[in-house]
Amino acid sequence: MNANEVTEIFGIPANRAKGVRWSRVAQRQWCPYLDRKCLKNRKSRPEVSIGTCIVQYGKDRKHLLICPFRLLERKQVFTDCFQLLTLHEPGNELHVVPELSVPGGSVDYVLASVRGGKVRDFVGVELQTLDSTGTVWPARQRFLSEKGVKVLAEDLASRKSFGMNWKMTAKTILVQLHHKIETFEHIGKHLTLVVQDYLLHYMRSQFSFAHLTSARIGDPMQIHAYQLKDDGNAYHLELIERLSTDTNGIAACLGLQASPKVDLELIVAQLEQKLSSNTLFSIAAAPPPPSRGISGE
Repeated sequence: MNANEVTEIFGIPANRAKGVRWSRVAQRQWCPYLDRKCLKNRKSRPEVSIGTCIVQYGKDRKHLLICPFRLLERKQVFTDCFQLLTLHEPGNELHVVPELSVPGGSVDYVLASVRGGKVRDFVGVELQTLDSTGTVWPARQRFLSEKGVKVLAEDLASRKSFGMNWKMTAKTILVQLHHKIETFEHIGKHLTLVVQDYLLHYMRSQFSFAHLTSARIGDPMQIHAYQLKDDGNAYHLELIERLSTDTNGIAACLGLQASPKVDLELIVAQLEQKLSSNTLFSIAAAPPPPSRGISGE
């Protein structure tokens, strides 16, 4: 049996869930973490969503997250950032605002404390999962075929497989953080990177991470690592480690320097323009998605 397999599709455990109408799942293409149609589309057929959230990979059969929106389960990544809103007060509203532009790119989400339509405090939240190489599509199609869903014969005949782009994923996110964290430090705010524990372990092994400490509220750069727990029926995320550092600490990981600084007023103005009833934080409601690109196949 191929060790590289799809283990969660459209938020449903591939070989655990009972009584699933997989033909309906494949047709609906629904992402439960965004509460909308999956945004991970095929390049050759943009109307078709790939829907792969988790894959099983390698000889040790690790379960790896390959979709950043999979990290939005139960919105726990946001509640785990509440303590970083040091100016938040009882009575303030909490908003989850997608895609804040900063020097060097954009931040996936901003958790903001708001009162009377005015932003009192905020923390940036970056989501990062592993990028795959090759194609996951044949593995997805093989699984659906086994569940009685009609798929193209050419997909079943394909010998193409997929790999994990550990090095490029890790280096890319560190470079991006280096461009963004000085801005957050300059304005006295926090930026949180959310990753799976396997990715953090790899980053530790390949880059200089010895100077990072257990999370301290005074550090602008926070790293939250989540473990994918298997309860026998489904997979659930659990925060297992928090680290922190500052601008110099991220620079030390790469040996680079930069100076992306903007004024606090500009970021606050941008945030307040995005506030709406749709961004109001709710455990029941999915956060609006940023327009980040997700690689297709």
